[in-house]
Amino acid sequence: MGSIYLPRAAGALASAMSNGIPLLVLATTRSAALTGAAFALEWLPRLAAVGWAGSVVDRRGARKIFHLACVAKALVLAVGAILLHLHPSGTIMSVTVMVLAATTGFLTQVAFIAAEAAGAAAGQRAGRGAHRVQAVLLGIDQTANLAGPALVGLILLAGPAPLLAVITLLSLVAALLALRTPSSPEPPVPGPRGWPGAGLLTGWRTIRSLPALTWLVAGLTLSNLPTGLLQAAGPVIVVQHFGQSTTAVGFVWSAAAAAMLLSVTLCRFALDRLGLWPVGAACAALASLGCLAAAQAPTYRSYLVLVAVFMAGEGGMTVVLRTLRSRLIPPEAFGSALSASVLILVLPFPVAGVLTALTPPDALGHVITICAALQALGLFCAFARLRADPALRS
Repeated sequence: MGSIYLPRAAGALASAMSNGIPLLVLATTRSAALTGAAFALEWLPRLAAVGWAGSVVDRRGARKIFHLACVAKALVLAVGAILLHLHPSGTIMSVTVMVLAATTGFLTQVAFIAAEAAGAAAGQRAGRGAHRVQAVLLGIDQTANLAGPALVGLILLAGPAPLLAVITLLSLVAALLALRTPSSPEPPVPGPRGWPGAGLLTGWRTIRSLPALTWLVAGLTLSNLPTGLLQAAGPVIVVQHFGQSTTAVGFVWSAAAAAMLLSVTLCRFALDRLGLWPVGAACAALASLGCLAAAQAPTYRSYLVLVAVFMAGEGGMTVVLRTLRSRLIPPEAFGSALSASVLILVLPFPVAGVLTALTPPDALGHVITICAALQALGLFCAFARLRADPALRS
């Protein structure tokens, strides 16, 4: 609890609230284009971070990298809070929130890689009970995602600077709790050195050697494009299309996180009885149908419910993915393989931000529908291919 779960909880809540920066951009600039640009700017540095974070974690250890990332994030947010307090409007404010989107995105991704590596090690120690450990960790993440968006919407009523101050405090708490994580008695396994892509190449080769993981990552990558669009366009859809407040945006994602948390809890027991493939296939069908329906939602209430249904399916598939990763990837290559898989999975998110910035608000529903259809096709092909794979039958 003290060495893995508490640091994960504090870091996850800080990350969930940091993901609300595009909403902060909409609240301060009132621009749908800048909101989409901020979402893309938040995710592009994450791609750069993934390029070397895994190999650094393999060489230096998950605890040290998580601690340093949280400290750096707290410093950046503290400076941003001061600037927004001194300049609540104008050019300096706009530049500050866009820079915050980029820097917090980078540091959040580094901390995520380190936290995932620590969680995977705990899962490997659990052996056949790895899915239980992954369900607990995912439950922590989704509990944070449940509270984070709602907190962002409420704290924004007091202003951007108080919001950044709260996230700064949470990042510091996560950094301090990480110090309680005991170091491994063995020296860290030397990871690939040299240029930043060396670790990614090692990770990519590891993933390609595991067909079950390759197909699942491919299907979830296509699934993440509508996920990214719903996140990037969510503030615009809720505020401008449905005429709701910024607080209502937070409630959408809090409801989605609650649905994911329930899904993760149910999947924990379903996996014991049914195995990975039936649970994963059922969740894929639920996610596909929910996303297709959410794109055509006529009211805010129906939109909230359908996004929650969609994210419940995503939650179940995430448990399956994390369980496969912890079972199949060798410990000495986990950081690099995790980085490669995460890089592939997050590629759709900056694309979603660019699409949101370039698409007129009235046409966002049509774009989401097209991406949801691609998601359904991709998941169908992936799970059809995985039906007979022994890695998902156990």
